[in-house]
Parts: sequence; structure tokens; C-alpha cells
Amino acid sequence: MSRILVIDDDESLRQLVAQLLRTAGYEVVEAPNGRDGIKLYRDTPFDLVVTDLLMPEQDGLEVLIELRSTAPGLKIITISGSNAYGNSPLNTSRLLGADRTIQKPFDDQQLLQAVREVLGQQAGS
Repeated sequence: MSRILVIDDDESLRQLVAQLLRTAGYEVVEAPNGRDGIKLYRDTPFDLVVTDLLMPEQDGLEVLIELRSTAPGLKIITISGSNAYGNSPLNTSRLLGADRTIQKPFDDQQLLQAVREVLGQQAGS
């Protein structure tokens, strides 16, 4: 069973994503911000990190940069609904090494398909 860390400061969205992934058979741990997410990853590595980009404490781009430098093989999916920097932070995260990016709002199947593809799994496995 793959272990997934979900990092998002929006509690309701984080819980929704975590529940969707648990229902699909994944072991999921949640973090409310990037700083807590990095600490959780250091304590117990994960197969995949799904992180929002715009968060207080430590944003998702900082999380991506730090995780890429310490765990280059880690799979990372970034999510965002913002164009706050004039260009999409999703484009920036792609350039920094995100394996997949997802624009909010997204539907359950879009997220599940991205997770399966990034983890190299077939639908239903």
C-alpha cells in the first residue's frame, strides 16, 4: 500500500482529498502547512506528496524545493487554484520538478488518475 502525505492549509479540502485517497486504498497522513509536512516527511518518508502551493508557514514551492533536494526520487503532485504571481504557480512548480500539477477545482477522478499515474499504477490497483 502506498503512503501519501497531503499538505494543505484548507482543512476541508485536505480532509476531502485524504478521505478520497483512503477510500481508494492508500495510507494517508495530513499536514496543515509546509513546515509540518516537511517534518512529517523527515520522520517517516512517503511514496507521494500532494501539496497545495499557496499556504502560510511554508508554501508549496518551498516544500517542493526542499523535498527535491533531500529526496530527488520522491513523487510530488502540486495543486493550486491561484494565479497570484502573474503566471500560474503550477507552471513554476513544473519547472521546479513537480511530477504532476492539478488546477483547482478538480474532480475526484482527475486526482485519482494523477495519483495512479505518478505512482505507476493501473486503475483499480
